Amino acid sequence: MAPASSDCRGQRVFLVGATGTIGRATARALVARGHDVVCFVRPRRDGAPTSDAASLGLPEGVVLRFGTVTDPASLMRDGLRSEHFDTLVSCLASRTGRPRDAWAIDHDAHLALLDAARASGIGHMVLLSAICVQKPLLAFQEAKLAFERALIASGLDYTIVRPTAFFKSLSGQVERVRRGRPWLLFGDGTLTACKPISDDDLARYLAACVEEPERRNRVLPIGGPGAAITPRAQGEALFALLGRPPRFRHVPVGLLDVIVRGLSASGRVVPALADKAELARIGRYYATESMLVLDPASGRYDALATPGTGSETLFDYYARLLRGDAEAERGDHAVF
Repeated sequence: MAPASSDCRGQRVFLVGATGTIGRATARALVARGHDVVCFVRPRRDGAPTSDAASLGLPEGVVLRFGTVTDPASLMRDGLRSEHFDTLVSCLASRTGRPRDAWAIDHDAHLALLDAARASGIGHMVLLSAICVQKPLLAFQEAKLAFERALIASGLDYTIVRPTAFFKSLSGQVERVRRGRPWLLFGDGTLTACKPISDDDLARYLAACVEEPERRNRVLPIGGPGAAITPRAQGEALFALLGRPPRFRHVPVGLLDVIVRGLSASGRVVPALADKAELARIGRYYATESMLVLDPASGRYDALATPGTGSETLFDYYARLLRGDAEAERGDHAVF
């Protein structure tokens, strides 16, 4: 494995997944720490590249290169260009979690990246993964975990970061509650807990992984600051910010089971419904599994064993949303 640089600041970093919310924040954090950042992004849909970093939400100072991350030839020709890079950082993830998308992006595209990194002499890869791969029951989790194993076995230095829940993933009910509707809870609202982390706090953590030798060749779970919070606590906090008494509507988990079974059966006849069944399974997973470190011996989630970083809490974010100082960019990940 490649030795860590004695001067970890000022590295040349090849960043993929730079136009997602975490990717943009990571680009900002890397530039702020003095790194030379090349972002490999998709061309516009009309085939023309966009040369303005600001139009993509990226900071001044990054270099944009355009190509196709799923095409090994494009990675080498349009992205790496036989140039020297110290570290590859991937914030790339499938947009929907559907099986075909997950294996194409979370696994196959990352294998192409890994091969390109090795061929180019890159010595270190920082991978943004997910804490839910600890208990893989879904296609996208299996795909991520399969690539994690490939990276660990590759001979490259690696840092695999498994964050807990993102703020945007926990913001889907803010607008409905603002409009006077109740907060939806599965079960009693205490089935799960998480230590959510902001985009910027996670980005700063990822950027530090580029530099810190003690984070190499490790799998690192990471959450945000403070204690773990349940969905009920999230709802209570939001109502308090609005100055209203809490109103909850309870949804039985069994209803999700019925939906999954129905869509799975229908999907055998209508292929489009198979994708919907997978999305329903994803929804059920997040309704019943905590985003915390899993104790393999007991099979229980452990909030105390889940490290935290940063300063912004989910409730700080809710307050910014309500003031109009932030916008929840959920997009294709709304199901999450």
